[in-house]
Amino acid sequence: MKDMATLRTGVTTGTCAAAAAKAATVALLSLKFPEIVEIVVKNGESIKLEVIDSIQKENESICAVIKDAGDDPDVTNGVKVFATVWKTDEKSIEVDGGEGIGRVTKPGLKVQVGYAAINPVPMEMIKTAISEVCSLYSYEGGIKAVISIPGGEEIAKKTMNARLGIIGGLSILGTSGIVEPMSEKALIDTIKADIDVNLASGVEKLIVTPGNYGRDFAQNELGLDIEEAVKCSNYVGETLDYLATKSVDRIMFIGHAGKLVKLAGGIMNTHSAIADCRMEILASHSALAGANADTISRIMDCVSTQGAIEIIEELGIGEAVWKTMGEKIGFYLRERIKGSYIIEYIVFTQENGILIRGETQ
Repeated sequence: MKDMATLRTGVTTGTCAAAAAKAATVALLSLKFPEIVEIVVKNGESIKLEVIDSIQKENESICAVIKDAGDDPDVTNGVKVFATVWKTDEKSIEVDGGEGIGRVTKPGLKVQVGYAAINPVPMEMIKTAISEVCSLYSYEGGIKAVISIPGGEEIAKKTMNARLGIIGGLSILGTSGIVEPMSEKALIDTIKADIDVNLASGVEKLIVTPGNYGRDFAQNELGLDIEEAVKCSNYVGETLDYLATKSVDRIMFIGHAGKLVKLAGGIMNTHSAIADCRMEILASHSALAGANADTISRIMDCVSTQGAIEIIEELGIGEAVWKTMGEKIGFYLRERIKGSYIIEYIVFTQENGILIRGETQ
């Protein structure tokens, strides 16, 4: 639900690729183009998709399906996912990427370096769809399928693909076959992939930051190499949890006070729609440092973290506030990771520099 309305689900690029491959294989083996194809996704749901732009050449068939992401803000919404198929003598099903599909150039992803960026689940869906058609028409030879998305290379510039080492186009993604509207899962999966790529490259101390403010501060003020830094967005808890499953000894977590103040309240998803409490947290620690009721009221009335920080610094209690807040941040980080690795954490603002710096595990 959003704004009191039910949001519409969509289909992944993997489902579209499987549908296009199925349609093209039907055309290749029957010489008849289907108008609709049916694909069964991971949860057992059957989805019917319209087939467009069908072309029959001498030895190959081409079909396309339009990606409908539903109400999810997906950059691939509306693209045409094509499959070109032809017979081979190998007695196996081979799937590759063509125009607009990226190639993997860094280790750490679910696809090996040098291969088309078609993730394992959609790859399985594509091969299963082709295999079903081959069985239906009693065809025992091989099939080669090439998936393509015209314009995919340009669209990929709006994604994190290049950072993940996927060059030249989009990825064929999807684990369930269904796009959940406004889904957080896709972003969290991207964060996990970014972590995997960085760890596979041998980085010694991983830098994690919620966004560009942290990256810029790490580079410009701390002189750190942020080329391999991971942006975790608002998903601090999910990022920390995933790192606990990896062979990580230490990370450096750098973020602006506007977000990381919330960690002192145990808030591990820093999106304002989930929780705020910045002023409540700043006010309570100011009270611990001796601020009177009038000052607490002024802090509570602030609309920005920086406004509250200015009041705290004017009163001369900044050192005490940042000390107790740092201790609370360390406490909640420690509770979350349960000794899995060491976290060095830095909280800053552009105006004040580093406010809090600590370490915990």
